Amino acid sequence: MQLASANCLNEVKIHTETVKILLIDDQVIIGEAISRIIANETDISFNYFNDSTQAIHQAIAVEPTVILLDLIMPDIDGLMLLRWFRSHPLTRDIPIIMLSSKEEPKLKAEAFAEGANDYLIKLPDAVELIARIRYHSKAYNNFKALSTATVNAKLQAQELEDTVRKLQTTQVQLIQTEKMSSLGRMVAGLAHEINNPINFIHGNFNHLHQHIHSLLSLIQFYQKEYPEAQKIILEPIGEIDLDFIIDDFQKILVSMRLGTDRIKEIVLSLKNFSRLDESDKKSVNIHEGIESTLFLLNHRLKQKIEVIKEYANLPLVECYPAQLNQVFINVINNAIDSLLENSNYQHQKQIVIITELTDLETIKVKIIDNGSGIAPEIKSKIFDPFFTTKPVNKGTGLSLAISYQIVEKHRGKIYVNSQLGNGAEFIIEIPVKVSI
Repeated sequence: MQLASANCLNEVKIHTETVKILLIDDQVIIGEAISRIIANETDISFNYFNDSTQAIHQAIAVEPTVILLDLIMPDIDGLMLLRWFRSHPLTRDIPIIMLSSKEEPKLKAEAFAEGANDYLIKLPDAVELIARIRYHSKAYNNFKALSTATVNAKLQAQELEDTVRKLQTTQVQLIQTEKMSSLGRMVAGLAHEINNPINFIHGNFNHLHQHIHSLLSLIQFYQKEYPEAQKIILEPIGEIDLDFIIDDFQKILVSMRLGTDRIKEIVLSLKNFSRLDESDKKSVNIHEGIESTLFLLNHRLKQKIEVIKEYANLPLVECYPAQLNQVFINVINNAIDSLLENSNYQHQKQIVIITELTDLETIKVKIIDNGSGIAPEIKSKIFDPFFTTKPVNKGTGLSLAISYQIVEKHRGKIYVNSQLGNGAEFIIEIPVKVSI
């Protein structure tokens, strides 16, 4: 068997390589001796290197299962190499058996303190050497197998987590689709059931006004022509208070017209909100969607919540209007809930809505409340499906998750800035034009 010369690595060919030894020793005679000891062990491969200055690179290249390391060498001593092996991620777990000609407890203690796995006196007994090599190599192979299994388990756990997240996302999307579909059907029914009779009533106000005006004119003409009315007429006129009725007729007509106008506005707001006639992507005025949302939430905002609007001059935005309006109503509802939950709030409850156009051809909608804010430990969870801080039967934990999915679908982003006690700022940013 030929041994490696200086600065040269020699590998003994064997049938299997379950055990791979790397010997680093400046004495060639030690290399020859250990090579003979393991010559008949077919499952052990032997690599010898006598230059300690290049042993580091060779250890990485060989990938040994056991390193036999001389404690005392001329260029770099064994303890220095040991420290390096233990500091490098590719060699830090490889078992290292220190070889020394000295049986000194202090040297042994120092070697073990630096990370040695074993300590043998040169030359060790052949049976003992092979037994220790096999023991440490088996332990190392088991460690690598366990590490691989752990990594695989983590990968499987990550895949499972990703699958669960995808299922939750799919469920949220299905709920969102059904919710929007239900809203569309509801508005279609309202439009059909309310719009037609209201238009009929509203359209007849002009005729009703003309007829009543004609009758009142006739009464006034009669009073002018016959100022001395008979007693039989004066008594009923006094009982019904004709002057009051004539004056009140005008007020009743105005009130009824205002009522029908209000109903028409509600129906129009619902149509604008759900965009029944706009199932596809369309360029829309974002401010119209916000205004429709505020109109629909007016019954909640009346509870002493001031709305401040700071609108910029925005271009039309390509989007799915119904879905984007769903984001506005979810976020504004969330702000209202935050303000109404604190009954002891001393200041004026406010929601500020700011829109702006950025330099990146995106628009931002900021919805800011001066409520109690969001605790740091839940801030990262508010967009998670089914996460809610509300009591049972008070919230599903889906509104903000749905909003997140819609904004993401529009190639945008939604995030929150909040500090406990200082309110919350939800920022919705979407491109002006995007291929969805």
